[in-house]
Amino acid sequence: MDRSTLIFATNNQHKVDEIKTVIGNKLHIITMKEAGIEIDIPEPHDTLEANATEKSSTIHRLTKRNCFSEDTGLEVEALNGEPGVKSARYAGDGRNFQANIDKLLFKLEGKNNRKARFRTVISLIWNKMEYLFEGVCDGSIIEDQKGNQGFGYDPVFIPDGAEKTFGEMSREEKNKYSHRRKATDKLITFLQNQQ
Repeated sequence: MDRSTLIFATNNQHKVDEIKTVIGNKLHIITMKEAGIEIDIPEPHDTLEANATEKSSTIHRLTKRNCFSEDTGLEVEALNGEPGVKSARYAGDGRNFQANIDKLLFKLEGKNNRKARFRTVISLIWNKMEYLFEGVCDGSIIEDQKGNQGFGYDPVFIPDGAEKTFGEMSREEKNKYSHRRKATDKLITFLQNQQ
């Protein structure tokens, strides 16, 4: 198998699509499903780094192949970094995006400080060694949802320097600011230097 084929350790198709847009034809990314793996990997840890490592190391144990995973959290300053590592399950284990947004907006009611940031950590296992890459996008949380693009908290998050929420942006527009894009760029640079 080509050394530049990587298994992406996620079942989230939104994340697969976003990362494939960034990577283009620089690397061959296959999903867990395409690799014949049908499991849901737990995210039991209290840091993005540890959860990303959990996912990539699980897939590496199963396949012995080069792979990567990512964990992303929305960190809101006025809420002491919530929802953070619990972003996908903020309102409960159902991973209901709308319920998560509703809870976030409720907790921010009456607060003037709306500063927030998305943070992505990628864990790459390459030739049996782990490497971590981080991407951060600073911005703020608005009071009402706008747009239906993207996923998760995108309709309430405006990145610094932008006029629109992630929910109003095309994937290409979002990639100009995206935390996931920044972390993925670091991953690509690293891998290009390994060839």
